[in-house]
This record gives sequence, structure tokens and C-alpha cells, in this order.
Amino acid sequence: MKKSLYDLIDENKRRTYLFILIFTLILGFLGYVVVNMLDWGIAGYSLFAVIIVVYNLSVYYHSDKIALRSVNARAADPEQHKMLHNVVEEMAIAGGVPKPQVYIIDDPTPNAFATGRNPSHAKIAVTRGLLDMMNRDELQGVVAHEISHVRGYDILLMTVVGILGGLIILLRDFLLRWGIFFGGGRRRKGAGGGILALVGIILAILAPLLVLLIRSAISREREYRADADGTYLTRYPDGLANALEKMRNQTGTLRRPSDATAHLFIASPFGKDRKSVHSAFASHPPLDERISRLRSMGSGLQY
Repeated sequence: MKKSLYDLIDENKRRTYLFILIFTLILGFLGYVVVNMLDWGIAGYSLFAVIIVVYNLSVYYHSDKIALRSVNARAADPEQHKMLHNVVEEMAIAGGVPKPQVYIIDDPTPNAFATGRNPSHAKIAVTRGLLDMMNRDELQGVVAHEISHVRGYDILLMTVVGILGGLIILLRDFLLRWGIFFGGGRRRKGAGGGILALVGIILAILAPLLVLLIRSAISREREYRADADGTYLTRYPDGLANALEKMRNQTGTLRRPSDATAHLFIASPFGKDRKSVHSAFASHPPLDERISRLRSMGSGLQY
């Protein structure tokens, strides 16, 4: 049975809250291990709890700014980039969402992404290379794909997962440094502290891998769905298919690719989706497979 847009929105919201809960529990345990190793006492536990709450709120309200800053995106001038603004407005109207803010990434590699906590606070960023390389139909296909992420609340889910996963990696590095190189837990708390530190280190090592696996699987699923939904908005699958072909045929990669935000882009900023196969950790399905699906849609469009 096909899911409606509202089913997908509810599903993404539930997944977002579930991920925040899971990551908070993992962070809480890792924080407990760190405080125990450093012997900071009750004050340390309270401080770490406050840090987790503040961090979660910051991620929720500022994750879009973090993602845009990571690629040096700047606001697109409405006069200089009139066609881009017109296309974004057209696709936003077709998708029934407010027009997102539009940004430009000064990079010759064609790519784009959407971010924000909800459709009312959404941002779409496209590279200079995308604007230079795509005609209007192809640009419309790419923008429709991103609008699909916006209206389905993919942007909130994937942004939160990526940035919270980054914090777990930071804690992992801290635990490995103190637990292995300085023997922090063993020296401070004896055998019991050593076991606790060991459990924390094992969890710190495995948690980022688990986060990456979950994030990658969801990201690949969302890319397929946004391709189909974007085509539903444009009624022209060849537009996006042609755009993806141009991305596939490029040899360069984004100048400032980041593992934390790679899953947000329409195509892998590392160029890994140009291969015909992908690993379980791949953030994007192969471009050839996505293009083939779009080509097979023809006029029989349905969501």
C-alpha cells in the first residue's frame, strides 16, 4: 500500500524524535563514563545533562545554519539569480510549501541540498556549477527533488541525525584519548572504573558505526523517494534524469566535502555514487540506478 505525503511526514517526525531520544541516551551514558573517569561527581553529571539538553535545542534550531556555513553558502541575489528564484518559487507552489530561502555555494561541481527544521524555515542551496551546467528543465528537476525533501520533513530528520552523530564521534575521540592513552578510568576508579571505561569505549566505537549505517540506509531510501516525488511535481522525469546524468559524468568532487553533511546533497559530494554498486555505508544509491528508475517512469507518473 502506497503511503500518502502526510503518512511520510508523520513517519519522519517520529523517526526524528526517536533518533534524538536514542542519541540522547547514548550521549548520556558516554557522559556518565567521562564524568566517572574524571571524578567530577554530581556537579559533573548535572553539567553534562545541561550540555546535552542545550546541544539538542541548538541542533534543532540552528542545524540549517551549521550546514550552510560548512559549505560557505551565501544568499542568492534575486536579481542576479532570477531564474533560480523563479524555479524555486514555482516548485514550492507545486509542492504546497512556502518558498525556501535560496543560497549559492561557490563551487564548480554540480550539486544541491535542502536543510531546515520544517518547511517554514527551509533553505535550498545549489552550487555555481549546477547553475552553469543545467538548463531550466534540469534545474527544475533538481529543485523539485529538494522541495520534496522539504515537504516530507526529510530535512529535519537527516540534519538532526547527521549533527548528533557528529557529537557522538567527538565523545568517542575524547573517550579513546582519556581511556586508552591516559588510562583515566582505571587510575581513578580501580577495577570497577576500568570496566565502566571499557564499556564506554566499546560503545563509543560502535555507536558511530551504527549511526552511520542507519543514516546511510535512510538517506538512500529518501533519495529514491524524493526522485519520485520531485517527478510528480514536474511531470517530467527526464529533467531530473538528465541532471543526474550530468552529475554522474563529472570527475570532480565538492571542494569542502564533509561526512557530517554528505547525506544532505542530491548526489554524493565525494562522487561515490558514480559507481555501479554501493556499500552499506553509502549515503546515496548509485546514480545509474536512479537514472534508470526515472527513465522507466515515462508518462505513468504516480506517487
